[in-house]
Amino acid sequence: MNILSVSDKIIPFLYSPEILEKIHDVDLVLGCGDLPYYYQEYIAMKLQVPLFFVRGNHDSPIEYSADKDRKGPRGGTDLHCRIVHYDDLIIAGVEGCVWYNGENYQYTQSEMFLNVLKLVPSLLVNRLLHGRYLDVFISHAAPWGIHDKSDRTHRGIKAFNWLIRVFKPKYHFHGHNHVYEIDTITKTKVGNTLVLNTYGYRETKLVI
Repeated sequence: MNILSVSDKIIPFLYSPEILEKIHDVDLVLGCGDLPYYYQEYIAMKLQVPLFFVRGNHDSPIEYSADKDRKGPRGGTDLHCRIVHYDDLIIAGVEGCVWYNGENYQYTQSEMFLNVLKLVPSLLVNRLLHGRYLDVFISHAAPWGIHDKSDRTHRGIKAFNWLIRVFKPKYHFHGHNHVYEIDTITKTKVGNTLVLNTYGYRETKLVI
């Protein structure tokens, strides 16, 4: 299965007809936050594939526009504290980042643990029914100590490390931490899990 994941930065060719010339054979889109809802909606519509998303700390509860106000990308599936099954793929997500000024989609480390714990009953059922807990986890923030930064806003989430260690998803896609230097690490294997910073966009062929 081929994934297009996006976060944090608008890529001009993805928001134009040129997308069909450069992006091929994508099975679904993952939105990891801090992108306009209309932008994510356009990408999924042009590629004619499902969109699964979480919100970032710069996203708005309502996106106002001339045609219709949006509370999320139209046609997309909000994964916050949810698990969905798509074409034999098990996907879950948690929105937001660590609390730093109290605005939208910010959580303390303890609140993030509560968000992750909401997934646990369904993860256990998945293990019983499908032989595995989870294939793909998406978030806005990174795990603690993996692709994160030392400033208060961009510290990683400790609960995500626990989820990776205990439930072993094959992939964890995140955004939040911008990439400005070519040698920035954006791909890290942690046990069974490949953690991927999807700043801008990333094409990934999943191997489950």
